[in-house]
Amino acid sequence: MRKNTCRVIKIDKEALFEFIYENFIAQEENMMDINNSVDVSNNFAIDWERGEFIFSAYKDEDEAGNMIPFPQDIDIQTLLEKLPATTESALSPGKKYRDYTFDELRQIMKE
Repeated sequence: MRKNTCRVIKIDKEALFEFIYENFIAQEENMMDINNSVDVSNNFAIDWERGEFIFSAYKDEDEAGNMIPFPQDIDIQTLLEKLPATTESALSPGKKYRDYTFDELRQIMKE
């Protein structure tokens, strides 16, 4: 870079969302302790007013190779509102996630 020069990137809200999501996908195996990210599917949501982001991964195939869809009665946006933060920083060492069964998520949505 040249002296007295400042490089700038400015992005809008949608590009910021894309950047956050793509970084979680890129770091998914490490952050979520997943052996192979090909074996999972993801859900995500963001609340711009509260400044919160939720990212989930679930096994998307059974032992026979049949696809397992994310349950339609579980709303990721509702979970964003109801679940507590699982880590203070996505960059901190150690476990950043918490496991919930689909039944536990359904119960949390009702609370």
